[in-house]
Amino acid sequence: MDLGEFRNLVATVRGEIAKAVQGQDALIDLVLISIFARGHCLVEGPPGTAKTLLARSVSAVMDLEYRRIQFTPDLMPGDVLGINLFNFQTNQFHLTKGPVFTDILLADEINRAPPKTQSALLQAMNERIVTIDGTDYSLGPDFFVLATQNPIEQQGTYPLPEAQLDRFLFKLVVDFPDRNTEIAILAKHAGQALNTDVRNAGIQPLVSSAILAEGRRLIDGIHLDSTILTYVVDLVRATRSDPDILHGASTRAADALASAVRVRAAFEGRDYGLPDDVQALLVPALRHRIVLSPAAEIDGRTADDVLRNIKNRVDAPR
Repeated sequence: MDLGEFRNLVATVRGEIAKAVQGQDALIDLVLISIFARGHCLVEGPPGTAKTLLARSVSAVMDLEYRRIQFTPDLMPGDVLGINLFNFQTNQFHLTKGPVFTDILLADEINRAPPKTQSALLQAMNERIVTIDGTDYSLGPDFFVLATQNPIEQQGTYPLPEAQLDRFLFKLVVDFPDRNTEIAILAKHAGQALNTDVRNAGIQPLVSSAILAEGRRLIDGIHLDSTILTYVVDLVRATRSDPDILHGASTRAADALASAVRVRAAFEGRDYGLPDDVQALLVPALRHRIVLSPAAEIDGRTADDVLRNIKNRVDAPR
């Protein structure tokens, strides 16, 4: 596979997902970038904005195993990871694997589970390994978490800790579609439920594990000039000295941003990264990795506002 073939594949995949998810082209792109960059996505938005539908549509176009966990306050870590059960017939323990043993995992409303259960995903997301009773089990190289959370409901929710947030490559904020798109959605779903099965949308599975691995090998060869790497580091370091930020982004954030830049360049058919790639991905890659100062919050500034100011302040390479 060369860059031209890869770009055509991505365009076709976008089109397949758009059969079910309308008016969210930028969101679809960022989810695909995350998958090819070996990252994970946190999707935040009000109810009814196609967050779950997006995950199901992505799983449909990827010829990979897919499972969903509905996070609730009574969910336990064993419900996510699995447990060893004693078999009285064989007098041995037998591992009953949890839903985390899959390729694409939808963690629906992840902030509804208590911290103990949320932390069950930390090792899985970072190392793609699950440890149960002292034994390590591999989840495979294709393991991808797409978690959703509702920003407007606070009762019965548990905010994700910084260590968990740092495991996500992107935090994507979903807004309501524009008026014309909303009308088109209603017209398309005439006579059927809005949350109809994605199979009814006719989405074809296009990306197998082998194709995904081939695409990632291609992306690993994308060249990032030293000036681009320096630009990424300068932007991340700027978050650590900005007066509006209490805690800045980590080195992991810089590495994740650089990986995403390579993928975006490949999506555009280029074998090199540009400052435009860095600027386009800065906010979704860092908005969940910084903690605003109390003064910034009192003034009503958001993480996006602060990051855009840093982007405007740090000189890009020419």
